[in-house]
Amino acid sequence: MTETVEGVPFNLGLAGRVVLVTGGVRGVGAGISAVFAGQGATVVTCARRPVEGLPYEFHSCDVRDDDSVAALIAAVVATHGRLDIVVNNAGGSPYVLAADASAKFSTKIIELNLLGPLFVSQHANEQMQTQPGGGTIVNIASVSGRRPTPGTAAYGAAKAGIESLTTTLAVEWAPKVRVNSVVVGMVETEQSELFYGDAESIAAISANVPLGRLAKPADVGWAAAFLASDAASYISGASLEVHGGGEPPHYLATTSAIK
Repeated sequence: MTETVEGVPFNLGLAGRVVLVTGGVRGVGAGISAVFAGQGATVVTCARRPVEGLPYEFHSCDVRDDDSVAALIAAVVATHGRLDIVVNNAGGSPYVLAADASAKFSTKIIELNLLGPLFVSQHANEQMQTQPGGGTIVNIASVSGRRPTPGTAAYGAAKAGIESLTTTLAVEWAPKVRVNSVVVGMVETEQSELFYGDAESIAAISANVPLGRLAKPADVGWAAAFLASDAASYISGASLEVHGGGEPPHYLATTSAIK
């Protein structure tokens, strides 16, 4: 299957690959699932609660629970005979200032955004090491792990941990399994107004991004698909930044030196 990007045929050679996208049912995850499916991959998704009407195979799974993850990976392998690609996308956090965050809240955020990807990766790696072609893991990281992230302190810390985890697993599990991360900036999804405000606010934020817009979920999907493809066969332990050029430092808006 050949998909087009802005009308140009584009094929990453993923047809027939079995890919698990955690949290691949909404927002960024849905964009990732759609790109892989468009490239001909067999897409399996999971979330804690059942979702109706999905075009992909779905399993209920709490990635924070190791037994639940083990059962998920076993089910995928039992159905398809292998697991070629994992995209650790499940994650997120509501806005809570660090001074107000309870121990229980912070623990759950760390479990979801750091331990969950570790558990999924461990069980996936166990299977991938037995396959002739090995496999590849793509972790969805965030710019929140690289800069201050007021209101989501535990989330930012967990995402920083994801990049460290990525580099370590890439060393430990080579050469059969490649592990990389996608460092995601601001993304426009169906829930954008919860994070960025109304349309006027989103437009103002977009204007501050060098490329002039927020990412689309598919932008993240294409980055993940590239890293999972044979085109990236010598890339492991790397972080691919998908943030439209990043967020300019605040001082640039106030200095007279460049006006």
